[in-house]
Amino acid sequence: MKYVSHIVAGEFQIGDNIEPLDPETVASIVQYGRFGRSMRHQATGYSLVYSQLYPFEGLQNYTSGIIHHVRLTGLRPNTLYQYKCGDPSLSGMSDVHYFRTMPASGPKSYPSRIAVVGDLGLTYNTTSTVNHMTSNHPDLILLVGDVSCANLYLTNGTGADCYSCSFPNTPIHETYQPRWDYWGRYMQPLISSVPIMVIEGNHEIEEQAENQTFVAYSSRFAFPSEESGSSSTFYYSFNAGGIHFIMLGAYISYDKSGDQYKWLERDLASVDREVTPWLIATWHAPWYSTYKAHYREAECMRVEMEDLLYKYGVDIVFNGHVHAYERSNRVYNYTLDPCGPVYITVGDGGNREKMAITHADEPGQCPEPSTTPDDYMGGFCAFNFTSGPAEGNFCWDRQPDYSAFRESSFGHGILEVKNETHALWIWHRNQDFYGSAGDEIYIVREPQNCPPIKPEEGAKIFNFKMH
Repeated sequence: MKYVSHIVAGEFQIGDNIEPLDPETVASIVQYGRFGRSMRHQATGYSLVYSQLYPFEGLQNYTSGIIHHVRLTGLRPNTLYQYKCGDPSLSGMSDVHYFRTMPASGPKSYPSRIAVVGDLGLTYNTTSTVNHMTSNHPDLILLVGDVSCANLYLTNGTGADCYSCSFPNTPIHETYQPRWDYWGRYMQPLISSVPIMVIEGNHEIEEQAENQTFVAYSSRFAFPSEESGSSSTFYYSFNAGGIHFIMLGAYISYDKSGDQYKWLERDLASVDREVTPWLIATWHAPWYSTYKAHYREAECMRVEMEDLLYKYGVDIVFNGHVHAYERSNRVYNYTLDPCGPVYITVGDGGNREKMAITHADEPGQCPEPSTTPDDYMGGFCAFNFTSGPAEGNFCWDRQPDYSAFRESSFGHGILEVKNETHALWIWHRNQDFYGSAGDEIYIVREPQNCPPIKPEEGAKIFNFKMH
């Protein structure tokens, strides 16, 4: 079992004349051992510095502190470890922190509680969400995109709830990169002890000089891309006990002819549901959301990938992007289907862009189809429905059948997988007392009615397509 630690040392710089720190001046070392024993093991990693540069007069450039990535190997499953990191030759070691490894892959072992949250940012609502999440003592955190939301600020630190409304004439979409440092420091007490797995959202795009994008995201987090056969930080997979997680990129090509789709085919074909019965997918922009904000924005991704996820029997999909909470019934191609996934949107983590409140099915609120495609990915795939209660229309005229529960409140969710077939999902609202539930349901797998593809079958399908 492996665990990757990442830490930032040294101070960032922002301004006109910045000089990047030399990452070679500080070693990347973690000393660790099982809890209650000496920290006699030592792992050495690598370090990096990234910059956010703007080729426009008056905009401030940024260079980060030294970001250290260290991989710990040979760890025992479901075991409490203690560690400290830094450079012992400089007498620069951190305090002692603790973490518990994931259970071994197998149908009988699961993390006790998995927190799922999206669109966090760093606001008063964020602190409420994180306090509630911490009180639920998660073993693993899934962050489904939109992390620091540093791109809601100009390089001078001036922020707005709506960037394009307040700053329509900036020559490039600016960011205030120190928000990443503030976010990391705020989150440290939690994520120094609880593993966090992140997938990119639109707020991580962060354009800069030479058309570079996603630099902060790719530099600050660790991704098991190589271990899962991915060539990108934008999509990867991993196991946590008897769950196989697939983290997909909504802001990189998802076409059937592209690398991500081909990787997804290979990954799904390799999943052994006897070992990891649960198959859970996450990406940022939801396919099934009934809010007016971002309505059917990711339709092109759904058109390309939904059949593949359905064929391999994905159980649950987690998304963010829409700043509200919504849970679907099992659905496939906008139709209730007992073998389709349950889609859950948790884009209500707290960022400053306000809640999504209006539904597309309310009178007069259905968006004009031409306004719906994602600005960054482009493409147009959202047409009027050709069957069902909304036939001939772009929106339903009531809450769609596939939408089971929706509410505009900040919060987070906790998934407790109990066994091979039952998982308890609880959504916690920030305004509620700690421990109370805003939405609570058992999600039940029925492999006898929806038999998943076995690895050898998946391999045959994949090999046949390869030929």
